[in-house]
Amino acid sequence: MQMSTFLWFDGLAEQAADHYTRLITDSRILDIQRAADGRATTVTFELAGQRYIAYNGGPQWAFTGALSMYVECASQDEVDTVWAGLTDGGSEGPGGSLTDRFGVTWQVIPKALGELLESAEPATAERILSAVHGMTKIDIRGLLAASNG
Repeated sequence: MQMSTFLWFDGLAEQAADHYTRLITDSRILDIQRAADGRATTVTFELAGQRYIAYNGGPQWAFTGALSMYVECASQDEVDTVWAGLTDGGSEGPGGSLTDRFGVTWQVIPKALGELLESAEPATAERILSAVHGMTKIDIRGLLAASNG
């Protein structure tokens, strides 16, 4: 048995998979199935080793913020790069969330956030989380400042 995330697009599956695989490290398109006219119908791809299937199913289903893609970044440079690529044509949201130009919601989170919260006293954790909720793109320096009081 194999698990994959299935993403329903309205004609933009190939463009989305191409965009995501160019942006996320260790990613690639595995297969593209095409209709007789050459249009992509299904694109199978990996993002950082995780398998996804993008399907051009039509306009009847749209993405919502109830489900999001989660990207944990090792550094501020990674956060900045992924954020810039995903917000290009999309929109920023609160606390590290955004919606890309394809309508997919993402959480772009630095690994440092989890590390800071893991050993934080309750008052420190509250300061860190308050700082996160006041940010759009998460800034590690801001997290450290909140952690230090």
